[in-house]
Amino acid sequence: MTVCAIEPAAAHENGAGRAGCTITADGCYAARLALAGDSLFPERWTLDGPEPYAVPLPGNQPEEPGTEVQPLADGRVLIHRPADGRHVFSLLYPTGPGTGELPLGAVDRHEGTRLRLLPPAPDGRRAYALAAGRHSAAVWLVAGGASGPERVAEVPGGCSGGAWLDREGRMLALDREAGGRTKSVVVDLGRGGEVSPLLQIAPGSDDRVLLADPDSGLLLIRSDAPSPGEARLGWGVLGSTLPVRFPACLRLPDRTVTPFAVQPGQMLTPEGCAVALRVERADGAGWIGLWRPAERRVHHVPAPAGWLTGTGLWSADGVLRLPYSTGAVPCGVATLTMPREVRRAEGASRDAAADAAGAEPPSPHDERFSGQLPTGTTEMTVHHLNSLADAPRPVPLQQAPLGRLVTN
Repeated sequence: MTVCAIEPAAAHENGAGRAGCTITADGCYAARLALAGDSLFPERWTLDGPEPYAVPLPGNQPEEPGTEVQPLADGRVLIHRPADGRHVFSLLYPTGPGTGELPLGAVDRHEGTRLRLLPPAPDGRRAYALAAGRHSAAVWLVAGGASGPERVAEVPGGCSGGAWLDREGRMLALDREAGGRTKSVVVDLGRGGEVSPLLQIAPGSDDRVLLADPDSGLLLIRSDAPSPGEARLGWGVLGSTLPVRFPACLRLPDRTVTPFAVQPGQMLTPEGCAVALRVERADGAGWIGLWRPAERRVHHVPAPAGWLTGTGLWSADGVLRLPYSTGAVPCGVATLTMPREVRRAEGASRDAAADAAGAEPPSPHDERFSGQLPTGTTEMTVHHLNSLADAPRPVPLQQAPLGRLVTN
């Protein structure tokens, strides 16, 4: 029998996908709500040992479906419980046969405002939540602060999403709705929540950031700029003057394609980052796609049985780790790698065919949303943060000239 992963009620609104569990940025721990009969309880997974193992962290009573959990780098698990007109936060940790709980405080619930945990902070010591209303949103530091939950930023406009842009946990990308359009902005938590533009492709387009890799600056985005009325998956590079691109291989009819993990450590080669995609049909059936921005195709592979859907983490050397849970293996991690040999062979075949025809091999990018391409020698500029004082202002991707759709 397969033990099903319960997806949290507070999922990302930006299309980044619901996750069966949450993994720390360093990949050492994961946490999820697991099932015992009809009851939910928190469970922590340890992933950095010889074999993964799970530790149940049940409380005095079963958890409600709206509860969220998030692991910290020290092995404790943050739990968020909406209860009695408040959002209550605590830290859970194993204490022999039982569960220890350290109360952190609460945030008042307001009508028309939804509070959810943001993705794990890069340092693993802090945790943040987004309280989003119709006209404004607040970013709360709910774990790792001096004393209790602390409001650290106020953002005008309705906000959703959430992606960290740096390793310091200072630059946070949010998708903000204003004037009937959604544009991604960056919130600088080191400057009192200062807000600046991040992704603005066209005046009339909805532009969202789904995932970001702080090492390379690679951004996975969703926008209807190249095809009005149709949201397309694309990519760009933070701080680069190169245009945003929307590969045709990511445009799958009657399928929803959602990125959920990006390979870290590729400092100067964002186009070489491996990206894991969740591909889903309208009937809910799905599988995993493996892709690099430099490639013309997506490699489709079946998901492991019991996969905690939408969850995974790349290692710097290109191994994708996928948590799963079945009756036979209640806590397991499957691994996948990009089919490098196949990719090289296919590339060589295409190049040979192009040479035989006397033509240049096609660009690895099927489509560009750009009216002008950079001329001369153009280098990608990737921002790296050595300290808070060195944090740059992100370059809005609209500064890369965009215009008509060009198809090879």
